[in-house]
Amino acid sequence: MMTDRLPHIPFEKLTAAQQVVAQAVIDGPRGALYGPFVPLIRSPELMSAAQKMGEYLRYRSVIGTRLSELAILITARQWNQQVEWAIHAPIAQQYDISADTTNAIALNQRPAGMSDDEALVHDFCIELHQQKQVSDQTYMAALDRFGEHGLVDLIAINGYYTFLAMVMNAAQTAVPTSPAKPLPD
Repeated sequence: MMTDRLPHIPFEKLTAAQQVVAQAVIDGPRGALYGPFVPLIRSPELMSAAQKMGEYLRYRSVIGTRLSELAILITARQWNQQVEWAIHAPIAQQYDISADTTNAIALNQRPAGMSDDEALVHDFCIELHQQKQVSDQTYMAALDRFGEHGLVDLIAINGYYTFLAMVMNAAQTAVPTSPAKPLPD
């Protein structure tokens, strides 16, 4: 069992700067300080900037919450990130990402039966993570479907959740209780 290297710090033990940014997260749509914000609180200015970006990408992205959650799951799988998976797999299902799609992603398989939008997001994210670039064909399809704004949001979702995955993988952040099965090795 891994030890959480940067565990939760009780609110009263946070510095004044840490308390300010922690309270901003608690008062925002997340409602609590959890997941990546547990290790990130050690760098209050970074956490503040990160949580603002994440709040936009998760809740207000031009591609919509359903497709954002799909991109988050793909990123979590690519980085073997159990915390992101535990948090976002149940959310994705609330936004009509099917259990079959979620299960296939968990197994590193291309899901069958995806909508056209889901298939496009899936292929874009997989290419970006695995090839470190996106083919002209996939890029143009995403540009045609989502426009420049949506395309940049999709790229940013992958980058932001990769950043969080790196933080939590290095910190060995504790995985919260979740109805989602853990990602297989």
